[in-house]
Amino acid sequence: MVKVGLYRQSPLGQFWAITLTLVMVLYGWVGCDGGVSPEYRNDLDAMQTTRIQIGPHTFEVWLATEPAQQERGLMQVSEEQLAPIPPDAARGLPDGAEAGMLFIFDSDQLRSFWMYNTITPLDIAYIRSDGTIVKIHTMAPLETRLYPSIEPAQFALEVRAGLFVDLGIGVGDHVEIPDTVLKDTP
Repeated sequence: MVKVGLYRQSPLGQFWAITLTLVMVLYGWVGCDGGVSPEYRNDLDAMQTTRIQIGPHTFEVWLATEPAQQERGLMQVSEEQLAPIPPDAARGLPDGAEAGMLFIFDSDQLRSFWMYNTITPLDIAYIRSDGTIVKIHTMAPLETRLYPSIEPAQFALEVRAGLFVDLGIGVGDHVEIPDTVLKDTP
């Protein structure tokens, strides 16, 4: 028997304790920085942001324009970071603004996203270059199956899960993306 702390543990128990610890470290469940290496998440504070509108609803979104940003997306972003944004008159944010990430690609193409290394459930809306939503999915955390656009899309908007249903946003709705964002697309 091997003594661990206040408990006695058999060699088999010790093996499982070490195995569990290694799995937790490898999957980012422990560590001094939360266990997540910076290369597995975007530095949201350093990303460009803008506001978009879907009907009367305002979204403050991070812009994923570079392939590395698009690859990481909202990986390791907590639910708190996607919570509704409090009103801020100084920034012109109305009551009920929502957080999200807008992925900007160079043209309309069939697209697919997955939730690898993404710990928060998300909604995704695929958007054509004319601003029309062509497909919406609710995606489960850490899911590795693909969520396809079904139709070609130039943009994808990720927000917290259930938000599109709560706001009554659906396929066919129009997304207003600022011209300044469209001019800066690849």
